[in-house]
Amino acid sequence: MSIEISKVEMDEELREVADLAAEIWRECFPGIISAEHIEYMIEKYQSYHAMTEQISNQGYSYLAVRECGKLCGYIGIKPEDDEHFFLSKLYLCADKRGKGIASAMLNRVFDEARKSGKSTVYLTVNRHNDHAVDVYRKTGFIITRQSVADIGNGFVMDDYIMEYKL
Repeated sequence: MSIEISKVEMDEELREVADLAAEIWRECFPGIISAEHIEYMIEKYQSYHAMTEQISNQGYSYLAVRECGKLCGYIGIKPEDDEHFFLSKLYLCADKRGKGIASAMLNRVFDEARKSGKSTVYLTVNRHNDHAVDVYRKTGFIITRQSVADIGNGFVMDDYIMEYKL
């Protein structure tokens, strides 16, 4: 297994990541949130337009994850102004889960946080996404609080905030 995690630099690659994001979200979130909520979240946070805005105006970076040259996951990260490093997105295709790739992805996030001089990585995760919550807990993240945020169109994000001390 050859895993490569690299910063997304080219517009074409960002489009590819956005297409993969839509595919993963439509596979991962049924049963957790409604189909309408999924489509709204894809457009608002995971689309090419949203990712371009995040990179251009909000300080985000995206990393593409490839196994044997094929895109299979992505990471969205953002250093904050304090000691925190925000892990905004960490997604992997269903058929690649359970192979240690997510661990490699998290290790890359931790490396990026350290390079940025940060001491804490934090993330938001849907409170009902039991698998993801379990994965983060096993990695050493702890739940620090709950958050319910109105994101428009009658939808909310019902999340745990989890932190990992470097």
